[in-house]
Amino acid sequence: MLKPLLYLMVLLIAGGIQAQETPLRLGVAGLTHSHVHWILGRKDHTDVKLVGIVEPNRELALRYSKQHGFSMDIVFDNLDDLITNTQPQAVAAFGSIFQHLEVVETCAPKGIHVMVEKPLAVNLEHAQKMELLAKKHNIVLLTNYETSWYPTNKRAYDLLHDGKVGELRKVVIRDGHKGPKKIGVNKEFLEWLTDPVLNGGGALMDFGCYGANLMTWLQRGEKPQSVTAITQQLQAENNPNVDDDATIILKYAKANATIQASWNWPIGRKDMEVYGEYGAIFADDRNNLRIRISEGYDGFDEETISLEERPAPYDDPFSLLAAVINKEIVLTPFSPYTLENNMIVMEILQAASESSKTAKTVFIRR
Repeated sequence: MLKPLLYLMVLLIAGGIQAQETPLRLGVAGLTHSHVHWILGRKDHTDVKLVGIVEPNRELALRYSKQHGFSMDIVFDNLDDLITNTQPQAVAAFGSIFQHLEVVETCAPKGIHVMVEKPLAVNLEHAQKMELLAKKHNIVLLTNYETSWYPTNKRAYDLLHDGKVGELRKVVIRDGHKGPKKIGVNKEFLEWLTDPVLNGGGALMDFGCYGANLMTWLQRGEKPQSVTAITQQLQAENNPNVDDDATIILKYAKANATIQASWNWPIGRKDMEVYGEYGAIFADDRNNLRIRISEGYDGFDEETISLEERPAPYDDPFSLLAAVINKEIVLTPFSPYTLENNMIVMEILQAASESSKTAKTVFIRR
């Protein structure tokens, strides 16, 4: 027979293990964003449990129910009903960007954490309201970017701040694809992605946010001094109401960045070039990275690295959400998911939008 003290220790250890294995109760608000398949098709993890879905479009919900095998019994018409019936600890928003504010307005007063798909909001005004609610009610409010868990981006960040290529001078970030209609996004996604109110814009918002997010991370929260942007509409037949090509220039005290966000690339891409005083880092894609160290005028020594995926929970947005909520990890300041990073992103995007409309450089208030 176990002695009383030993028996108590066994109980405590067992209780701790059970607590760690209790999955995060997650609700999903909306199915119209095609990134929702990441959670619907997430079968090999036990850290998060999908307890409910909000989707008033029953045809869409039924279609995804058949595809992914979830019961229509967990599908609700509105977020209040989902919360009442399933008691989620967190909600992931997969509707239009315009709906992000409503999700936070509903969840924050109830102490329910929120993760939204990029960008944080349709404009700075919405973002500021969301930030105020999150801080007032002490909830986690994260923004999910695919590039947040690219091992190449993390290695580029570490190499830069370890001094591998010297002090930062220039960054070029390119993101995008052929365009929503050309790549065949589903009709429910296309309807709001090309709507200037529901998406806040076109390619500038959809892909410009990636570059603003990564640059804010690389700069450890330093805001640009100014933003200059041009937008074009090169596929008027496919994107009649929004821009589909954007170039954004960010000027910092000792560096600058060019963000090329487009629905007109012939090949889908998410890549970044980081230039220092005497070398350059090329994050060519998710797993392949090159480092060039200058030799003479135009010569260089190049190292090519193929990287493994990042360790959990930094390889999956839902694992990271659960780890942050459960206080298993603390995100570093201005890292890509954080609210403080994405508030600066919204300042940059709003300034870029204004610059493109006025044909003038917009200066950021310090």
